[in-house]
Amino acid sequence: MTRIRIRWDNGEVTGTLNDSETAQKLAGALPCEGPANTWGEEAYVVVPLDVSLDSEPKQVVDPGTICYWVQGQAVALAYGPTPISEGNECRLVTACNVIGEVDGDPRQLASIAEGMTLTLERIE
Repeated sequence: MTRIRIRWDNGEVTGTLNDSETAQKLAGALPCEGPANTWGEEAYVVVPLDVSLDSEPKQVVDPGTICYWVQGQAVALAYGPTPISEGNECRLVTACNVIGEVDGDPRQLASIAEGMTLTLERIE
């Protein structure tokens, strides 16, 4: 398990990556950064990785789930409803690889705005 920090202009959270192949490839690519994109109550940042969908990808996830959107080559941080959610669920645009969880209250991610720099780094 790899511990990570996700930082942006006015905040940061920590999280833990699982031991999936996708999570291991992301861990190997850290540190990385890029402009944040938002879609409803989801933030994502492009991090190109050479991965395929896992055997059990998920489209509906719990708030605070760290995912890898294979088609968009991006790390997705879900914290609430998106434009295609039913009710209060976190529904991603497509099924994604679940690669970890954010520590604490995932609503902290709500302060990420479009275009802010998102930085992902290992915690040693």
